[in-house]
Amino acid sequence: MPGLDDSAPSPEESWLAAPELRPLPLGTLRPEGWLLERLRQQADGMAGHLDEFWPDVARSGWIGGDAEGWERGPYWLDGIVGIAYLLDDDRLKAKVDHWVGYILEHQHPDGWFGPRSGEATYADHDVWPRIIVLKALLQHFDATGDPRVIPASLRFCELLDGLLDEWPLREWARSRWTDVVWVIHQFHDLTGEDRLLPLAAKCRAQGFDWFSYADRLPFTEKVPEATLLAFQEKAGGNWMNDGHLSSHGVNVAMGLKAMPVWWRQAPSDDEETRLLGMIASLDKHHGQANGLFSCDEHLAGLHPSQGTETCTVVEYLASLEVALESWGAVEPIAERFERLAFNALPASVSPDEWTHQYVHQANQVVCHITEDRIYTNNGPDANIFGLEPHFGCCTANRHQGWPRFTTHLWMRSADGGLTALSYAPCSFELDSLSVRVSGGYPFEDDVTISVHGSEAVPLRLRIPAWASEASLAVDGETPIAVTAGSVHEVKRDWTGDHILRLQLGATIQAVSRPSGAITVERGPLVYALALTEDWRRIGGEDPHATWEVHPTSRWNYALAIDPHDVPQYVELDRRSIAERPFSPSTAPIQLRVRGRRIPWALEHGAAAAPPPSPVESSAEVEELVLIPYGCTTLRVTELPWTVS
Repeated sequence: MPGLDDSAPSPEESWLAAPELRPLPLGTLRPEGWLLERLRQQADGMAGHLDEFWPDVARSGWIGGDAEGWERGPYWLDGIVGIAYLLDDDRLKAKVDHWVGYILEHQHPDGWFGPRSGEATYADHDVWPRIIVLKALLQHFDATGDPRVIPASLRFCELLDGLLDEWPLREWARSRWTDVVWVIHQFHDLTGEDRLLPLAAKCRAQGFDWFSYADRLPFTEKVPEATLLAFQEKAGGNWMNDGHLSSHGVNVAMGLKAMPVWWRQAPSDDEETRLLGMIASLDKHHGQANGLFSCDEHLAGLHPSQGTETCTVVEYLASLEVALESWGAVEPIAERFERLAFNALPASVSPDEWTHQYVHQANQVVCHITEDRIYTNNGPDANIFGLEPHFGCCTANRHQGWPRFTTHLWMRSADGGLTALSYAPCSFELDSLSVRVSGGYPFEDDVTISVHGSEAVPLRLRIPAWASEASLAVDGETPIAVTAGSVHEVKRDWTGDHILRLQLGATIQAVSRPSGAITVERGPLVYALALTEDWRRIGGEDPHATWEVHPTSRWNYALAIDPHDVPQYVELDRRSIAERPFSPSTAPIQLRVRGRRIPWALEHGAAAAPPPSPVESSAEVEELVLIPYGCTTLRVTELPWTVS
């Protein structure tokens, strides 16, 4: 590659450690059951139509239009590629072909992608949106083998190497170098061009130091407005500085990717430990019951009404997926991967996939426009449902969550073995093997895996840490116990038809929260007190109108249970699993519990912090119903408790 730095790379820059797992080629694995319907909802909803009516995609500068030409069009493309090929949807694939064709055909002679003014400004040399485009091109190439992608991408990398000397990474690209390096590594895997690796090292050197950040989280409480203003003043009025950007929740979610990404170029046992330590620090100081950390947009403490930006949900998932690729089915990471996907991801959008929130809350008892608000710097409309409440990044970016989760259900290792990370319904055929996962996981504990093949291929089944008395039976043989928190390998000749029955017993438990309240959990699902809802249209156009959601039932309760012996206080009620289970009206599981009303009110437009437990209450005992968090719109997830 002429033009790249010809200096000899150091040993740590001249090779990449192989990832433990790799996703199957895009389109090989097919979603089934409720997961298939979820992706179809995306295709039929906002994701599949955003380019038809939203100017920032429909008239994007990336396809020659007069609207935004930065990250929004690339974000949408990055999500729709996965949906199109997972569904094998001709309508969506035509949209992808149009975008990919325009971008490749209009690559500048020097290798640059996308709109540019020709001016000597950083905006004209900003790497960040180009990296999102390259992520989308990688998916497109994975699904189609389009011969234009690799040469065009290498021309961009050739340009980038010299460009970074004159225009080093700044602003968003500096904090998001993790994605830049991940993309460069993917092209190295595809081409073997070792001179790409010094380019990756240059990007890492110019990027923000997420490693020191992971070792000592600098923000251990809600970042107040005064601190953000101080960052701006210190930077001479420029808010795009390290202090501001490193407290920004989406950047932090992307920063988690630094350890598994850089581990490939400089392997060290410290990186996995460092990532787990960073997650633990975020949990300790900003953790939410749904597996997220709060950010409004900046790190915001432990209050369960504080909320988290929707972009953070999908970017946190993406970082965990990269970690699972690098290191395999590491249980704390795999557990968080499922927790986010089955709880936070569906809870941030309306059940029909046509509207979403900029910020959603663990304790979300009303979604309304309010000037008196709990947030540091989010606007009064950040919590409502709409096309682009507060800011449009999530409008474009949120669609990547489900397709990327789907592509990481099963992955392949270097020895040809296949590892199951989660058991949402799906099927695939790879080489001589055909696999189908059926059942209602995560709403059901039992999983059936049908296998047909002609040779011995290792199947490695993740046994979640929460599984109690888990067992596996193959072809009707006596079930054997499998260890929670492990990966159980089954290797045999798969010629003919075979059935694996995996039973993952889950127990109901109360998890203590920093507020002194508790969250009720079972398996990978978090449960919440769902409120009845009054959706009030306040603007917009169908089907992506703008809505406030108000409660029509009481929410201020304490659970009348002993948190140390929860199962005896809870009655589990199962229902059939609907095609679209993530809705208050179709929740497949209900937990019936008892509770008492307590004094608990709104504060700054949201539910106040839970009162200290145990709460004194002489109110009558009432029956309450908890449903999976991802099925709720209005909810109370962190609940105080009182003596039963």
